[in-house]
Amino acid sequence: MRNNRTRLLRGASAGTASISAVIALVCTSAYADDAPVTTVQTVTPARGTIARPVHAYGVVAASSSNVTTVDLPYVARIEQMRVQAGQAVARGAPLFVVQADPAAVVTAAQAKSAAQLAQDELARTQSLYDKSLATQSQLASARKAALDAKQALAAQQQLGIGNGRTTIVAPHDGVVTQVSVAQGDQVQAGAAILQLSAGSGGGDTRPNVTLGVEPADAASIHPGDAVTVSGLSTALQTARITGRVAMVGASIDAQSQLVNIGASVPFGQSAFIPGTRVRADIATHAGTHWIVPRSAVLSDAHSDYVFQTGSDNTAHRVNVTKIVEDGDRYGVDGPLDATRPLVVVGNYELQDGAPVRIDGAKQPAAGHDAKQGTPR
Repeated sequence: MRNNRTRLLRGASAGTASISAVIALVCTSAYADDAPVTTVQTVTPARGTIARPVHAYGVVAASSSNVTTVDLPYVARIEQMRVQAGQAVARGAPLFVVQADPAAVVTAAQAKSAAQLAQDELARTQSLYDKSLATQSQLASARKAALDAKQALAAQQQLGIGNGRTTIVAPHDGVVTQVSVAQGDQVQAGAAILQLSAGSGGGDTRPNVTLGVEPADAASIHPGDAVTVSGLSTALQTARITGRVAMVGASIDAQSQLVNIGASVPFGQSAFIPGTRVRADIATHAGTHWIVPRSAVLSDAHSDYVFQTGSDNTAHRVNVTKIVEDGDRYGVDGPLDATRPLVVVGNYELQDGAPVRIDGAKQPAAGHDAKQGTPR
């Protein structure tokens, strides 16, 4: 009787232990199913070209290498001035009319007659030599005199004196930035008459915009970098014209304490006339990377990283390297998957493998299969 009672007590104890284990397992399973789900917002990752902008300020057509000084190689008087400061001109357009100094005209005429005389003398000496009436030395002297006279005439013709009255035309498209003489003035040889700023056509690679950047930023700028120019005035703030860096200064300007950057920008017939104050964004470190919002990138002691979601509705950590920063965007490199959404909001609360719900998407109730919606 006692043995039967003992066996009954032992069986009851074993049954109680089994029930306790089942309850613990059910509680653990229920806890796992009830793990918190983080609601996130996502975007689709994409690769593209991104660059770090360097901000600069400057002025249009202020580069000395972009200005041509028009002068004359002989003394002359300005008969008529056809242009004025600030006027745009095309290549070949008349700038002014001059009358060469009489002495210069006489010199040009003498060079022409001397060349003709020397040529005639050479022909006569050659005829005499053929008849054995002139020596070889005489013939050589006549040839040298003819050559010297021809070179003197070419030099006078290069001066462009002609008959004395000459119309001087623009050597290229541009804008008259300065006129140094007035109609009727007598100008000396080599004296500046006017200055012509080069045009800003697409084929002109000379700098027509001078910009100033901080010395710390100058090392990242190179010739060929893209430059986007806009005006400082209200009327030109929305205008955007893109050009290229043509020159990077190698020293700090003593007055501005900035490094000068020369840019070539095709302004064409726009309102960006010489002297316009401008703002420019210079694209540096341009390259093709994953372009992601700044809010998507997190950092810890190991690396920078982002979270992507998958078909299993969980967060997957992806380590990345930040290459370029452009405002609220990063250009990053890393093993991102273009088919997986990138978490941009709610990522601070995530761990690798944590369950997520994309904002606006309906999720199955706890305890149901995520694909079929049936009890598991």
